Amino acid sequence: MTEFPSAAAVVVPPVVHWDEVRPEWIDYNGHMNVAYYVLVFDRGTDALFDRLGIGEEYRVRTGRTLFAVESHVAYLAEATLGERVRVESGLIGVDDKRVHFMSRMFRADGRLAATYEALGLHVDLARRRAAPFDAATRARLAAAVSPLPPEAGRAIAALGR
Repeated sequence: MTEFPSAAAVVVPPVVHWDEVRPEWIDYNGHMNVAYYVLVFDRGTDALFDRLGIGEEYRVRTGRTLFAVESHVAYLAEATLGERVRVESGLIGVDDKRVHFMSRMFRADGRLAATYEALGLHVDLARRRAAPFDAATRARLAAAVSPLPPEAGRAIAALGR
């Protein structure tokens, strides 16, 4: 699964999605609830997949799509009511049936608010089974892989072990 570009590779700019923290997203602690961080990241993922040519139009045309199979969110700073947040997303790995991508959410003041790392599985919707990308799509995705961000690969260590 690790097809990371060499140091000489061209850096692919991130796909950017903007959103605003809505009143219904605020929890009893006075900041954006964890579920809505994931919602905003999902909107950023849609923008990324559209840019990569594997979004909704791809599903309609091919009958194939991507299902989320694993994700990890790190909450680093509060996002508050009315604040505009920027999500920057990029592809960081690809193999025959999977994409590995990462998004970072920034607050209006530029602080990193959260990160989202995920693995998507390419699925044939008629069979509801994993399916390989066709050669052209796989090559296009491989060409769009960005360098691994420093936040990638984080894990939660078991407490008390």
